[in-house]
Amino acid sequence: MSIDRGFDDSDPIRHEERRRAPAGRLGLGTLACPHCDAPVAIGEASLSPADRIGCPYCLHGGAVREFLSLDPPVRPTRVAVRVSLRR
Repeated sequence: MSIDRGFDDSDPIRHEERRRAPAGRLGLGTLACPHCDAPVAIGEASLSPADRIGCPYCLHGGAVREFLSLDPPVRPTRVAVRVSLRR
């Protein structure tokens, strides 16, 4: 955290707070169908937001980003959302 003030102290105080997450980990999320809210399991697969998946219940298909929710409360099926560089 840093607090910064201008040279002559007439400027308002600017406050900046930075939080660090474990390297590469953005958070926990839930994978569920956007149409019927059925959980979608991907096993040990690593998927990008643009990869396509499908609902096992209603057969709706779409991009992973459509099925992913980062809103609490996280419920089954939980997934770890990580950021990584493309190879």
